[in-house]
Amino acid sequence: MNMYSDIIGALGEEWTVASAGGITGEAYVATTRQQKIFVKRNSSPFLAILSAEGIVPKLLWTKRMFNGDVLSAQQFIEGRELSPADMKRADVAAQLGKIHHSKELLFMLQQLNHTPVTSSLLLRQCAAYEQDEADVTIDEAIRWLSVHQPIDDERELVVCHSDLNHNNWIEDETGLLYLTDWDDAIIADRAFDLAMVVYSYVDEVDWETWFSHYGIRFTSELHYRMHWYAIAQTVLTLYGEQNGIARAEGLTVLRELLDEAEERTQ
Repeated sequence: MNMYSDIIGALGEEWTVASAGGITGEAYVATTRQQKIFVKRNSSPFLAILSAEGIVPKLLWTKRMFNGDVLSAQQFIEGRELSPADMKRADVAAQLGKIHHSKELLFMLQQLNHTPVTSSLLLRQCAAYEQDEADVTIDEAIRWLSVHQPIDDERELVVCHSDLNHNNWIEDETGLLYLTDWDDAIIADRAFDLAMVVYSYVDEVDWETWFSHYGIRFTSELHYRMHWYAIAQTVLTLYGEQNGIARAEGLTVLRELLDEAEERTQ
């Protein structure tokens, strides 16, 4: 029995099911004349508290199938994905700040036995990947990461989404903002997430204002940590990249990050 049949069996014959797209093929949109819902297979148990906090669309129900899979149904949001320009907005910063400052989210992920993703772990991953890569820029990046590794501070550990692409942010018709696709959530230094957003979408002249909406003061120490994580993430993104254009673009970004780091230490 395929996934479509499983969902129809769980919902009823009056429902129509279509793929919601995505890489995993685990997400579907189910509709009747009266209702439209988002259905996903084997979502994290973390989804319930995210729904309760208003961070993701409302969780309607979960149901365990005969084969052990768990279906979860959420309210379907009639809205739009944010554009890259939207990521500079105050409400994006505030929503991410709410997530990072939530003790409830952190406690729940700890209860699910998530081991923190520390700078030491990322450095080991980067060094392991380097063995399969033959590129002077990547070699230089690993050396820089080793010399400038930040001290892991438990006080900075938060729940990180870890894939803060603008496409994962949804704004509904009333202006409410949701952050979706939490399958890769981790516990890590807040700089892990912040590096993704700030370096990708926010002009540096606007960083101080953006962080005031996020909820903390932007400091040189935080800037240092974000830069370290930005370089580490870029190295890991390059590993195994087969698309020549994407690889070249990634190496260009890495080179720019290393040059900026060099300028800041002079």
